[in-house]
Amino acid sequence: MKPYIFRQLQFVRNQTLKELADVDDQSSEIIPAGSNNHIKWNAGHICLVQEKFAFFHAGEPMQIPEDYKELFSPGTKPNQDEKYPPMREIIHLLENQMERIEQVLQYRLDEEVSSPYTTSKGMYLSRVDEFLSFCLYHEGMHFEKIKMIKKLI
Repeated sequence: MKPYIFRQLQFVRNQTLKELADVDDQSSEIIPAGSNNHIKWNAGHICLVQEKFAFFHAGEPMQIPEDYKELFSPGTKPNQDEKYPPMREIIHLLENQMERIEQVLQYRLDEEVSSPYTTSKGMYLSRVDEFLSFCLYHEGMHFEKIKMIKKLI
């Protein structure tokens, strides 16, 4: 039987994908007053962080375009001079990420990672399942930001 964490991750991702379904490229790059980023940044950031937390920290190769690190890493902000990938590319990566995570990590959930990590909020992560569990919180935060930005634009 599938471990519950994978059902949770898929549920959260499905909610994110539903929220992004009607977002076009033009509106995805609008930064509303009072916000420091846009929908596209939040979607790309979710994708990048999940890739790092699921694969990089487990010693697996990441399958994400190289420029995503520069565009969507924690601490970055959208820049009008940057060329961002189309929303359909980010959505495609988000759609396929959960299946890859489950395929690669389904039997490694209790495994200790070689380089434990402490999040910006102070949460210490040292096992594969801890990284995946934290992704639920992280994606949920950015899902809410996407919803808020959609209302503002």
